[in-house]
Amino acid sequence: MTSDTPVGAPSEPPVLTEFTDGVATLTLNNPRRKNAINLEMAALIDDFCRRIDSDTGIGAVVVRATGEYFCSGADTRDLAASSSDPASPEAVRRTSAVYGAFVRVGLLPVPTISRVVGGAVGAGLNLAMATDLMFVTPQARLDSGFLARGIHPGGGHLALLGRAVGWSDTIALAACGGALTGTEAVARGLAYRAAEESELDARIGELTAPAAADPELTRRIMSSARLELGPPAVSWSSALEIERGVQMWSMSRKGQASWSSRGPGR
Repeated sequence: MTSDTPVGAPSEPPVLTEFTDGVATLTLNNPRRKNAINLEMAALIDDFCRRIDSDTGIGAVVVRATGEYFCSGADTRDLAASSSDPASPEAVRRTSAVYGAFVRVGLLPVPTISRVVGGAVGAGLNLAMATDLMFVTPQARLDSGFLARGIHPGGGHLALLGRAVGWSDTIALAACGGALTGTEAVARGLAYRAAEESELDARIGELTAPAAADPELTRRIMSSARLELGPPAVSWSSALEIERGVQMWSMSRKGQASWSSRGPGR
């Protein structure tokens, strides 16, 4: 196991990264502010994503947080500074940096999994929704949060909600101030699975281990999935053609000798 910053270091950065057996872990490390994302954190998240893009030995990513809360959104100090002149170049740069951080996570070439404990609000919910799979505790609170702060959603929040839960739940959350528990989020399709915190790492590991075992194949599957499912999604016939060449590549790589009467790969 390798870690860029050992836990317990005298002065830890607000984002920790770790790379172990083909799985990269990004940990928000700003627990005193419920892991609210500031400009420094956004830059570190971008650096992490750059490594994932270039390191083809990584097959899966986990996004998590220290403390008892996943992410309370953008740092309110940055929001306050931007509110003085929201159209200024500096304000646009500030908000774009925070939103750009989770857009980068959403475009990574490997499966991404968020581990949500406590809650995710506003831009924090955006970050969780940007991942491909969201694991939550049953009691976690998933809250749009923008309405309560008296501001319009940002960062493509409505689109992220809409593709996960549809029109009615998007309006209930974003325009009417509703919130979902982790259990409710799984039932609505917003989260993939709910489990007690003590079980989350094991459940996540069940998915990351196979993806990390063959990063090259995993990345090609993810590329095809993004092309086929979009948005916008393509037709079945188009999907067939997208998959044809990549499947031929995988079969050539596997080779005839690796097939046996006991089944594929045995």
